[in-house]
Amino acid sequence: MTTPAHPARTTPTSRDVARAAGVSQATVSLVLGDKWHGRVSPRTAAAVRTAAADLGYRPNQAARSLRLGRTRTALLVVPALTNEFFARVYAGAAATAAEHGFGVVLYPSPDGIGPARDPFASARTALDGVIASSMATGALGALRGTGLPLVMLDSDPHDPAGGDAAAHVNLDIADGMHRVTGHLLGLGHRRLVHLASAVDSWTFDVRARALAETLRATPGTTLRTVRSALDVHSAREAATRALTAPGPRPTALICDDDILAAGACKALHRLGLRVPDDVSVTGFDDLALATALEPELTTVRLPAEQVGNRGMAALLAVLEGRTPDSTDLPVTLVVRDTTAAPAHP
Repeated sequence: MTTPAHPARTTPTSRDVARAAGVSQATVSLVLGDKWHGRVSPRTAAAVRTAAADLGYRPNQAARSLRLGRTRTALLVVPALTNEFFARVYAGAAATAAEHGFGVVLYPSPDGIGPARDPFASARTALDGVIASSMATGALGALRGTGLPLVMLDSDPHDPAGGDAAAHVNLDIADGMHRVTGHLLGLGHRRLVHLASAVDSWTFDVRARALAETLRATPGTTLRTVRSALDVHSAREAATRALTAPGPRPTALICDDDILAAGACKALHRLGLRVPDDVSVTGFDDLALATALEPELTTVRLPAEQVGNRGMAALLAVLEGRTPDSTDLPVTLVVRDTTAAPAHP
């Protein structure tokens, strides 16, 4: 007795998807290539996606790339992999990229915010575009020389060297610093220390300017700036110097990011001072660290994932000849337990 042969399992094609959705193959190509907007109704696009999912259809990306002349790959350059903020930026960029059949290669600049070298023998043939997070445009000379579209995140939109950037995606950093400074002033603080990042970058310059602007509007305030490398140990030492300097002790430490704030809290603890009873502390970023501290940190929440989303969306818009969204992303003041009215105003 012979066993009947099972019919060969075939890979679904775009024709199968078109037949199942009741549309043409051209419509399937438009929808799955994310070029249907204004040409196909949302209901039809949804029907095509449903049919493709039901059939398990996967476009031949290699063939598609050859037709389009694209690799469907973007490079995300960040100053460091050890900072949670940049990991969240990457997650946002990768999520948006995946929705459009793109991949994202993550590349940390070897020298932090210093010059980033071309990580490929020829980036032009390996990539469709570059997204750079929190870096000066001048640091990207090698990658700019490839002629690839460049989207800058959290960077100076008026930098003369950034004239060839195709788009900028920024957070409303100044508003965040205005909010956190206003919060401290509203509690009655007048003697403040700015625990500032020693990194020379636009985003930290904006924080310093916004802090100074807010204090100028309130008479009787004093501000001392102490700089620190972006690590807890350096921040603890810098905060200790500020707290033990001659003269009246500051009632609040306003920090450029949550890592610096953690160092400030350690300094206060080692000096026998209480947070916020003796000195209030604020951060910036709202990393996971902010709620790991005890007491939990008052800080400014930056929507890092949205920065990545918007950056990838901007690159896709440039590649398709559309105008990217250039509005700043809003930030949020999160008031927790490290701020209170000064004990001795």
